[in-house]
Amino acid sequence: MTQQAWSGHHADKDKADKDKLRTEIWSLLKEQQATIRDPFGHIPNFVGAEQAAERLAQLTIWQQAKVIKCNPDSPQAPVRLRALQAGKRLYMAVPRLTNARCFVELTAEALQQHDVQLEAGAIARNALTYGRLVSFEEMEPIDLVLVGCVAVTGNGGRTGKGAGFADLELAMLKAFGLVESKTPIATTVHPLQVVEDSRLPMQAHDWPLDWIVTPEKVIETNKSYLQPAGLDWDALRPEQLKKIPILRKLKEQLTSEQPQ
Repeated sequence: MTQQAWSGHHADKDKADKDKLRTEIWSLLKEQQATIRDPFGHIPNFVGAEQAAERLAQLTIWQQAKVIKCNPDSPQAPVRLRALQAGKRLYMAVPRLTNARCFVELTAEALQQHDVQLEAGAIARNALTYGRLVSFEEMEPIDLVLVGCVAVTGNGGRTGKGAGFADLELAMLKAFGLVESKTPIATTVHPLQVVEDSRLPMQAHDWPLDWIVTPEKVIETNKSYLQPAGLDWDALRPEQLKKIPILRKLKEQLTSEQPQ
């Protein structure tokens, strides 16, 4: 998907700055031949993703985590494979959250029972075939969150493709008590995706990073942003409520609980 396809979501200056930064990072990665394919419009499938996943797996936050939520993008496929190989329970969001059961659960045990290789199960397009769709009520509390990023900063700033799904997923998980303020949030990226703090403005509904892992090093962020308290209903767009069933359900529940 092209950058232009996302531009309609960005009205204020901060969002316009993020659009500009994303284009700059995509261009730089392409120029430096630092990705497996054309990065434009994607979470970049960067060269060295396997090494970054290996470095992540050496961290205490990874080794102690039994339940991981990971984005479905290609550069995090090595992360998902390592999670399955380590016997961790893995959750991935259904694309665009279009199912009422908007997460897929994957475990090595369930895949092996169906004679599915872990390498195949770690590929996002196979998740809906091999995984189990689950509702929030069926999920276990999450110990570690992995998000896909286009650009990141040392103070915890991050941006994805601009559609806001990662922030929305995290806000809903927090609303159901599956993610807490102390739950670490990490990403794996190419070094070219790490930019100066001032380049990446964050808004109140943006979820900051605790850890950035590249093929060469680990950055524990000097996080200067607070986690959002939960869903920011005022920031939701009408098309999100229209297309995401669980959002409509949550809003209906909240409306019914309000005193008349």
